[in-house]
Amino acid sequence: MRIFDPHIHMTSRTTDDYRAMHAAGVRALVEPAFWLGQPRTSPGSFTDYFDGLLGWEPYRAAQFGIRHHCAIGLNPKEANDPRCAPVLELLPRYLAKDGVVAVGETGFDSVTAAEEKAFTAQLALAVEHGLPALVHTPHRDKAAGTARSLDVVRESGIAVERVVVDHLNELTVRQVLDSGCWAGFSIYPDTKMEPDRMVAILREYGTERILVNSAADWGHSDPLRTRATGEAMLAAGFSAADVDQVLWRNPVAFYGASGRLNVTEAAHGHGDLFEGNSIQRGAR
Repeated sequence: MRIFDPHIHMTSRTTDDYRAMHAAGVRALVEPAFWLGQPRTSPGSFTDYFDGLLGWEPYRAAQFGIRHHCAIGLNPKEANDPRCAPVLELLPRYLAKDGVVAVGETGFDSVTAAEEKAFTAQLALAVEHGLPALVHTPHRDKAAGTARSLDVVRESGIAVERVVVDHLNELTVRQVLDSGCWAGFSIYPDTKMEPDRMVAILREYGTERILVNSAADWGHSDPLRTRATGEAMLAAGFSAADVDQVLWRNPVAFYGASGRLNVTEAAHGHGDLFEGNSIQRGAR
């Protein structure tokens, strides 16, 4: 089972996690920028953080046979802090770099005016730089927050197939898939989704335009939840090809739209799968 985790915060994880992930089949990942866990005191802390996502973390992942990519953005929770607003002016410098395959996380946390301003600005940057966008949906009043997120996406002019709306559940999946956007699900203990619930969604909606991630960070989370979801799919009667589509081919297709994805070696013997297509041509 080969796995591409499309949303995980490895800066918060240990080398033991990298080792366990590789043993479980993880060969590639995307690490989106997220909040520190406490208020940042200056935009300079973002510069150091973004540099780490592009330098140190890919090196660390490579030691364990995992291809690391990142998404760069101003997280919606931090968009509410006026000290962080200048970060929007820094983003173009980073979005031009090869290791960046998306803008994100952007979107809503509490659905404030400051969050919407930052969200709109970052979708415009995604269009300008030809990158996909990863959209965070709020933890509270998720249905309304997701609906507003889709309104902002439509108003932005970005192609909907270049947007993944993440942290969804049973109440929000239909409206996202109907919009034409990709649907992202975080298999995260206690606060988000569990493998059995994810399997039920896949039974109802199929395996197209769906991304499954662990969203593992410094909270109570598990970087092996993607593997657990694949095993639950097999136990429920899904084929190995279905599992491969959800856990590998879908994230490759979505982030491959950046033209910067490099996973042929990480696929371990499956490089021919991408020969001759746009993903292979765009790989760095």
